[in-house]
Amino acid sequence: MRHSTLRQLEVFEAIARLGSFTRAAEELFLTQPTVSMQIKKLTTEVGLPLFEQVGKKIYLTDAGRELHKTCQGIFDHFAHFEMAVANMKGLKTGKLRLAVVSTAKYFAPQLLGMFCRQYPGVDVSLKVTNRERVLERLADNQDDLYILGQPPKEVNAVAQTFLENPLVVLAPIYHPLVNEKLITPKRIVEEPFLSREFGSGTRIASERFFSERGLKLKIRMELGSNEAIKQAIIGGLGISVLSQHTLALDVPMRQLAVLDVEGFPINRQWYYAYPSGKQLSIVAQAFVGYLQQAAEYLDQMSSQYANITNSQLPPNSNNKKC
Repeated sequence: MRHSTLRQLEVFEAIARLGSFTRAAEELFLTQPTVSMQIKKLTTEVGLPLFEQVGKKIYLTDAGRELHKTCQGIFDHFAHFEMAVANMKGLKTGKLRLAVVSTAKYFAPQLLGMFCRQYPGVDVSLKVTNRERVLERLADNQDDLYILGQPPKEVNAVAQTFLENPLVVLAPIYHPLVNEKLITPKRIVEEPFLSREFGSGTRIASERFFSERGLKLKIRMELGSNEAIKQAIIGGLGISVLSQHTLALDVPMRQLAVLDVEGFPINRQWYYAYPSGKQLSIVAQAFVGYLQQAAEYLDQMSSQYANITNSQLPPNSNNKKC
């Protein structure tokens, strides 16, 4: 192993993380034959196969898994060294890899934009996916930090709150309940309901809220994204419960309204998380500190979205029904 090069380990780590020789070659700007040659040399040094192919999928062998753990430690140490040197120079440079659940896409890019303006030398990457995939990435320590709407109980991780995540009831602006005050949950369950897929944090919180009151939602349709749900609401297919942050992109159109329902908004939190025992890079530490500072600003923006959405609503005397 002493004769193995850092480049060989870098190629190996990319294949292990991406599950593909082709994707690793693309990420590292290498040809596929070069990637294959590097892995062949590394396998010879180790003396045991590092990958096995089953069908079209590539899996790590036992030796490969052990080497992958070693690679992660090596690259973490290098990243920490680079950041330490950068700090000595009075700079903030390095990389930040962030993975977030889909609802966080409404504020995460804005967070990163403000962070990059403060630290222009930092390169950032953002992965937006569903909760299940974020948990997989967290368990595999593929990123620096993770943002979720619920603490990751399924994975041994450190999780801290940094931002309010109020859930609100949304309806089209022409819905007859729009101008009603203190609508009862019992009245809400009479409406056709649009829901996220099973496992969604928003769905879990919504169903728990109504279940605690002895009520059950009339789920008309399950949709796999917040954007699909919002379009279905606008189209008159039903109402739904979504994060207030999802209103950010709809403010100019004002096609959605927040209903005044007893017990809402459901107060939840956004969490940042990382694997237990992980030593955060200096860039990740700086981003965590920045999150706490930016939370107040994002809370104010979220409240403004809700207020603007419900302002100057058209009269609903000509209500439409699906």
